[in-house]
Amino acid sequence: MNTNRSLLGIVRRAAAFSFLAAVPASLLQAQQLPSASVNAPLLLASDSAPLTPASELASSSSSSSSSSDALLDSNGQMLFDTAAVLKNMQPPPRRYGRPNYSDANSNPDGSPKWAFLGGFGFTIPVGDTHFYETPAWGLQVGGGRNFNKNVSVLLQFDYDHFGLQGATITNQEYVYNYGCTTTLQAEGYCSLVTGLDGNNHVWSFTLNPTYTLSTQGAWGAYGVVGAGFYHKVTNFTLPTTAEECSFYGCGYYTVDENVDHYTSNAFGLSPGIGITYKFSKFSNERFYMEARYVITFNSQRTGYTAANVATTSYSGYDAYPANSHRTTYIPVKFGIRF
Repeated sequence: MNTNRSLLGIVRRAAAFSFLAAVPASLLQAQQLPSASVNAPLLLASDSAPLTPASELASSSSSSSSSSDALLDSNGQMLFDTAAVLKNMQPPPRRYGRPNYSDANSNPDGSPKWAFLGGFGFTIPVGDTHFYETPAWGLQVGGGRNFNKNVSVLLQFDYDHFGLQGATITNQEYVYNYGCTTTLQAEGYCSLVTGLDGNNHVWSFTLNPTYTLSTQGAWGAYGVVGAGFYHKVTNFTLPTTAEECSFYGCGYYTVDENVDHYTSNAFGLSPGIGITYKFSKFSNERFYMEARYVITFNSQRTGYTAANVATTSYSGYDAYPANSHRTTYIPVKFGIRF
């Protein structure tokens, strides 16, 4: 009895295995292409990709692919190579390069298209100018175009103020008082000039090509060359009493009044260097310190001087020809660039 049951179980299991083994063979035969003239059956692919012969994919697939990745027909030809399909369906390789940030206010490299600056500092006369003038103060403002992170051109206005040396004031008093003798003073034809003072300033409009070094971190550096129009002015003053009245009455005070004035225009150059410090990693605002060497190519004029006033045949009105001397000075400015 038990022997019959064991034999019956073995027969049932054998029949089940035979059925399961026949199913894949039937499916493979159903997938075989009907045309016998096609040597390389086409590979199944997505609707968006063209069908590729399996032989081509098999040759391009990695040699490390195992035989378990391919489906074969009854003749041993490959119908479906899983590894090759996955490789063929990969997206094209991405090409990476420098990001482009170009818009109305930014250059392709991310730098702002527009630049502005404003600064204040001091001025130091050098060369022959040092013998006539004393250090004082100056300011500058400007704006322009950044072409990239390194190259920019700015239009700039500078105002540099100077005092006058004591020897300059003394010599100028001598020129003004020359010929005013005691006799003429007594007769009321002239009076001596006393308490003379004066000042000088130069204002300019220049174009300033600038090259900024590529640096890492908060600190930076740049070189600049300015070129443009320079207007030089010297004023001589005398103290005078002024009156000011209000509801409570009038008061008097002393002011310096201009009594003589000289101007000179010239082309000038101003090469220089500067250093910058960024306030934060992502900000465009930078603190800057800049020093330049300014030279203006003034044309020397003839006039009265303390050395020639007694001998010159000049009959004009220029009593301070030094204003038309070539001018050289070093302005040092501190400010904000953005």
